[in-house]
Amino acid sequence: MNRPFDDATRRTIAARCAAFTRRPDGEPSTRLKRAAVAIALTEGDRGDETALLLTLRAADLRAHGGQWALPGGRCDDGETPVVAALRELREELGLDVADGHVLGLLDDYPTRSGYLITPVVVWTAARAALSPNPQEVASVHRVALGTIERDDAFDFTAIPESARRVIRFHHDSGLIHAPTAALIYQFREVLAGRDTRVADLEQPVFAWK
Repeated sequence: MNRPFDDATRRTIAARCAAFTRRPDGEPSTRLKRAAVAIALTEGDRGDETALLLTLRAADLRAHGGQWALPGGRCDDGETPVVAALRELREELGLDVADGHVLGLLDDYPTRSGYLITPVVVWTAARAALSPNPQEVASVHRVALGTIERDDAFDFTAIPESARRVIRFHHDSGLIHAPTAALIYQFREVLAGRDTRVADLEQPVFAWK
């Protein structure tokens, strides 16, 4: 499905986010470190589509170096997830987004590495200028929403270490795993008007640290 980067698309996505029944934080928030990521929506590479921003983390980062990720990181003391996500967009991509461009929040996702991630959906300016921080970001990519809405964009597999399903996002001839794949999958479901939960979707073992 083609979603032009225009005000009609912004209003549609804002309405879908508003209709989404977000699951409360619950017990995991008391024992996990808080973090936030931005599902940042911008103009796609073709210019007539809406895309989300996806980063490849710098290879020499201490944690999860060289992995695909949504822009984001740990919440500083006293920060809300929204404030943290917008700060991380500035620090990682040089992208300033005003509070008024936040469209909604998705479910918190507990990671094996000890974080509770809050996804924040934000709308950016057309062809927003990006200035990736090389200490954190190896490259940044615009993934058209039509790509994540394909029937074959995601699949599920099993691993012997867990009874939970492992989700995989097929991107650029490779695979992206949870938590990133789980968060993008829930956003895809929100776009379709479905309240699909993803906290029980598993990460591969290499992401457990």
